[in-house]
Amino acid sequence: MAIFGARAARTRLAVRTPKQRAGDVAETAAADHLKARGCVLITRNARFPEGELDLIVRERDVVVFVEVRMRSSSAFGGAAASVDRYKQKRLLRAAQHWLLQHYGERWPACRFDVVSVCGDGTIEWIRDAFAA
Repeated sequence: MAIFGARAARTRLAVRTPKQRAGDVAETAAADHLKARGCVLITRNARFPEGELDLIVRERDVVVFVEVRMRSSSAFGGAAASVDRYKQKRLLRAAQHWLLQHYGERWPACRFDVVSVCGDGTIEWIRDAFAA
């Protein structure tokens, strides 16, 4: 019976909600958009207690932490406006954690971008969306 319970738990965790699947599609579209413009994908969905980094890319010598936002419309300010101060602080802490893991105390130049994926398929890349 315990084995069945463990399998059931794993199966429940593997099931993605429609919102999660839409987010996956948006992240893939954003990654493709950035790669087409010369960025090199380092990783996707880096998870830390502080938060999750959707995409980490390298543009020339700069490490770029990318928050991907999907919105059906810009009625409430669009995707970029949804990255509030609280979310920015969580992203900053997660980025610091990632930088310490990969670079120790000597961090490269880095910045925070937002890629907005709209329901109609348009993609907007906002470089240096907020200061750290």
